[in-house]
Amino acid sequence: MKKKILIVSLCSLVLLFAGCKKETKLKDGKEVVASISGKDFTAEELFSELKGTYGTDTLVKMIDKFITDKEIKDSAAAKEYAEAQIASMKKQYEAYGYTWSDVLAQYGYTTDDQLIKEYSTNYRKEQVVKNFLKKQVTEDEINKYYDKEIYGNYTVKHILITPETNDTMSDSEKEKAEEKALATAKEVIKKLNKGEKWATLVKEYSDDTSTIKTEGLLENFTNGDMVDEFFDAVVKLDNNKYTSEPVESTYGYHIILKISNTKKPSLKDSKEKVLTGIVENKLSNDEKLSDNTWVKIRESYKLSINDSTIKTAYGKKTSSN
Repeated sequence: MKKKILIVSLCSLVLLFAGCKKETKLKDGKEVVASISGKDFTAEELFSELKGTYGTDTLVKMIDKFITDKEIKDSAAAKEYAEAQIASMKKQYEAYGYTWSDVLAQYGYTTDDQLIKEYSTNYRKEQVVKNFLKKQVTEDEINKYYDKEIYGNYTVKHILITPETNDTMSDSEKEKAEEKALATAKEVIKKLNKGEKWATLVKEYSDDTSTIKTEGLLENFTNGDMVDEFFDAVVKLDNNKYTSEPVESTYGYHIILKISNTKKPSLKDSKEKVLTGIVENKLSNDEKLSDNTWVKIRESYKLSINDSTIKTAYGKKTSSN
């Protein structure tokens, strides 16, 4: 008897919360998601309210995820990128005394995995955009970029003189420190002109502590690996010659001795690098290009929005890009 009562009670609970495995529906078949005295709220009503505010963004997110999953099969590179970015962020925040769990919570996350997932998704979405844009690059753009931006590899030695400045200094004090560093760099060049040994001067003067043991050696770099001022000076130098004037950069003043350089690679061998460079330049020069490209990507997948409310909102959203 007790057993039968227990079974009836369990069934009553199931009926109360799930309708004995059946969704609660009205006579016209609409699903009831909530009820109060005198009113049933249906899934259709809920959707109608939500779609005007969140519907478009949610739908676009779903569409873009489908396209991204279809276009980028391998997610290993994205995960590796995300993990590296987060490790760097964590290190920076903790260096300033922040607790990483507090930082995560501030941005609405509870675990690293949640942030890794978001970074990975964004990375893969960026790859979809870049791959799409690469297909639009013209031969003329490719040839111009190759002629102007592609170089061989260079090997040099340098002596770096860094101005002794800090944030507490006045502008006048900083200016004097800059003048002193420039004067020192010019003094080094004069000593080279008089025949003093490069290796000796590196040890005595260079502030680039990472290369002092190798006489200031910087090997196999090319365009984009060094700051522009440094690279431009290297290109103009003949092998076994050093700069006649100090080369100023954000790091200080350089005296550069060119050792060697390799031949410029062929267009065929550097085609992917050229395409990547062109696309990255376009994206950095136009902050709306990524969003506008996604509109075209969805169009290429023959996107059709049937709901009039979402269709209108999507039109407004994309026309404002």
